[in-house]
Amino acid sequence: MKDFKKYYRITATPEEIYIALTNPITIELWTGEQAEMSTEPGSEFSLWEGSIVGKNLEFEENKKIVQQWYFDGQPEASIVTIKFHADKTATSVELKHTNIPDEDYNDLVEGWDNAYFGALTEFFEAE
Repeated sequence: MKDFKKYYRITATPEEIYIALTNPITIELWTGEQAEMSTEPGSEFSLWEGSIVGKNLEFEENKKIVQQWYFDGQPEASIVTIKFHADKTATSVELKHTNIPDEDYNDLVEGWDNAYFGALTEFFEAE
């Protein structure tokens, strides 16, 4: 099991990024795929047509999102924590993903960088 932590700088406000990560209609705009998402703690979510599934654990509006991501046969919960730190011109998004199965680590890091935060960054830069 491995952990991954990284900061992404996105030219948008924490409010805009929070909505982009929690509103299923907005998620579909930047992913191009259907999404199931709710800000109700305990609700399950599905992104990229089921490629990513899990449970929403905690929301602090415009500040923090905590989710459990599901991996088949995993003994410990894989927890994703996303925090938003605003500065004058952008938002620093702090990502911490714990208990990633070793065999999924490289694909997950690439996914965070390209498909997830890469696509989100491009979405806001295109506006």
